[in-house]
Amino acid sequence: MLESITPLILTYNEAPNLERTLQQLQWARRIVVIDSFSTDATLDILKRYPQVEVTQRKFDTHAKQWNSGLEQIQSEWVLSLDADYVLTNALIDELKTLFPAPEIDGYFIPFKYCVFGKPLRGTILPPRQALFRKGRSHYIDDGHTQLLVVKGQSESLSNPIYHDDRKSLSRWLWAQDRYMVLEVKKLQETPLSELGWGDKVRKQKILAPFIIFAYCLIIKGGIFDGWRGWYYALQRMFAETLLSLRLMEANLRENSRTNQPSQNPD
Repeated sequence: MLESITPLILTYNEAPNLERTLQQLQWARRIVVIDSFSTDATLDILKRYPQVEVTQRKFDTHAKQWNSGLEQIQSEWVLSLDADYVLTNALIDELKTLFPAPEIDGYFIPFKYCVFGKPLRGTILPPRQALFRKGRSHYIDDGHTQLLVVKGQSESLSNPIYHDDRKSLSRWLWAQDRYMVLEVKKLQETPLSELGWGDKVRKQKILAPFIIFAYCLIIKGGIFDGWRGWYYALQRMFAETLLSLRLMEANLRENSRTNQPSQNPD
């Protein structure tokens, strides 16, 4: 099936990650990259791979970036990847022998989160529907990220993709703040009845950071990964704390406008 798949990648200043991703895509006849005007060595790395075709597009939303990439895909199947996703050899072998039934339009792929190159025992990353028929799928925005809408049935693959982000902690902190602003907007605009239990807990502001820390470290076994497990658990706790602060800020700002005393004279 490999010959009918085109990898699609979004990039913005991904020089610390991109080489590892592309090395595991050398089987692809064509790789489509949508770049948000990177200023580091990202474009230089991409030029070293002749099957890569780069289009630069100013970033507005994740869904619009992905959909613009889909418009450039000519093959039946798309493999959507972030620039820090690394296909395992086992997954590539599985793709070689994959023969989708006509009613199957997508596949969920499991993920293993890596900290400085080493996969953790367990993380909070759910499987992602990263392989799908181009003509039967499109993206919509969902908070700080995107959601793939697939028309037909979906199945799951057995072997994982590694999520191996080696950008600096400063870059991660910058990105998390941007993400959480969008997550606050989603949580405020979505009716409570339509939120999952996780988002309902997040709206309470206080509990979520402590729950996610215990979940990553104890329930998912991060404590057995040594300092890498602690690093990941603290990262996730920080992200949830940042979301709680952004939610508090939004609520307090709204309350201050509502309770502002009238300036009209008697």
